[in-house]
Amino acid sequence: MTLLAQWMRACGLARLDAQALVSTVLGWSRAQQVAHPEQELHSADLAQLDALAARLRAGEPMAYVLGEREFYGLMFQITPDVLIPRPDTELLVELALQKLEAFAPSSTPRVLDMGTGSGAIAVALAHTRPQAEVWALDASAVALTVAQSNAQRLLPPQRAAGAIRFVQSDWFAALRHVDATAPRFDCIVSNPPYVAQHDPHLPALRHEPALALTGQRPSADGLGDIRQIVAQAADFLHATGWLLLEHGYDQADAVRALLAAQGWRDVFSARDLSGIERVSGGLCPRPRQIQSPPKIA
Repeated sequence: MTLLAQWMRACGLARLDAQALVSTVLGWSRAQQVAHPEQELHSADLAQLDALAARLRAGEPMAYVLGEREFYGLMFQITPDVLIPRPDTELLVELALQKLEAFAPSSTPRVLDMGTGSGAIAVALAHTRPQAEVWALDASAVALTVAQSNAQRLLPPQRAAGAIRFVQSDWFAALRHVDATAPRFDCIVSNPPYVAQHDPHLPALRHEPALALTGQRPSADGLGDIRQIVAQAADFLHATGWLLLEHGYDQADAVRALLAAQGWRDVFSARDLSGIERVSGGLCPRPRQIQSPPKIA
């Protein structure tokens, strides 16, 4: 017979992590666990707790072990096929919602989430701004399956079926063939891969998909995918549309420079709760003026 208190002492985990596993497996709140340490663990529950604890001790992130992660007040299902949503990315959602405030509540602004992964950004936007038409794309078909499942679970039933349009695409490639013409958006948001291919932090992120970290075409500075997005996004925005990009803690200067070089207007960076410049963006460049050929006398 194994008691809860005995397992907590022997599991080799930090107390909060151990309590999280017990809450998931047994449905006991932390208060219940503290109040009743003498609770007996049945053999099947004990085996499951030991298996989950072993995964945590091996370095697997809690979100993958539990299969879920909270983001923007919603609980998302998470698998190793998608990046784990981080609190920092909530800034990207907040900024997108600020841009959508310019639209009347009854209007239907169109928003694109590029590299949607678990669907965290797209679902949070669709949940908070129900009138918006949200599109979400990802190069990974498996990731899109996770995102679609999250949309079905987290959005109201009357909205879940068509609230988000999911597209499998290597960035903008597939959008050029949608409905015969490239769609135009009022806001494009993205938390793209931005980790440099030889970044020393990569071993600590080994459980997360490389596609979401360094991208399909890893680069020495981590900005390869951001360069591609910045260069092409204007083709898919209305003249008053915004591009908003999450990036690394030390990449704000470089991302602003990329935006400015491509003619993006009102370029800015926003700081997260830690004071780090985490999101940069800009207003769609003005249409290029086509020069008329000189008249021949």
